[in-house]
Amino acid sequence: MRHSPPPMHPPMHEPTLWPMHWALPAGVQALCTTRVGGASRPPFGGFNLGDHVQDEPKAVAANRALLRTQLLGARPVFLTQVHGVQVVVLNATTPDGTVADACLTQDAQVACTILVADCLPLLFTDDAGRVVAAAHAGWRGLAAGVVEQTVQAVCAQAQVKASQVRVWLGPCIGPEAFEVGEDVREAFTTSGAAASLNASHYFKPHATHAHKWLADLAGLARLRLQAVGVTSIAGNDSTLAWCTVSQPSQLFSYRRDGVTGRFAVCIWRG
Repeated sequence: MRHSPPPMHPPMHEPTLWPMHWALPAGVQALCTTRVGGASRPPFGGFNLGDHVQDEPKAVAANRALLRTQLLGARPVFLTQVHGVQVVVLNATTPDGTVADACLTQDAQVACTILVADCLPLLFTDDAGRVVAAAHAGWRGLAAGVVEQTVQAVCAQAQVKASQVRVWLGPCIGPEAFEVGEDVREAFTTSGAAASLNASHYFKPHATHAHKWLADLAGLARLRLQAVGVTSIAGNDSTLAWCTVSQPSQLFSYRRDGVTGRFAVCIWRG
């Protein structure tokens, strides 16, 4: 009788990180992963950290273990993101799967972590590095106020003003690729405070599809950050280099590929 060989562990390849170029206060560290490296096979090819995308569980577990080594001992807390505005305070015992779209902590060695594949990830800290935070902003969460809620929570925890908060915007779907309908434009331009932010400047008519628009997700986030008093904003400047759809060798994109993995942004206090 022939016996099947024992299952092999997924092959591991050293991951590559996305360059950040963000001035952080002493004691705070951050990173943004790419799809390069890791153990996942196509269509999740590489360093997929999402466990909800039908990738092989062993590959995801291997990738997450590799991420922990990159966090220098800090524990990443993986949220269940639902395009909402809830901000949860993390500690060493917060379970993975906690439902929220933003998180913050003052505890050392706990990494605020967000997974994305076109939505905008944001990282936050204050000038003194007392608090770190992360947020997931698709258009729904951004329109509903996840950025404002996270800034408010950081300010409350660190006892600072918004002008003392530093924010980094990660890669997301860019303004030449993010095709949306009139409902998305109206969510930002026709009611409440959003109408006073000149959000319409971040939508342009689609060249070939009537009643469709191209939206600048990162630009809308910068606008909202500035509106609440944040002046230190780094990272995604809405250029092509930051567009997930336009970086197939570096970044996962749900809009481009449909079935795909997720990359992560993490921030933690050492």
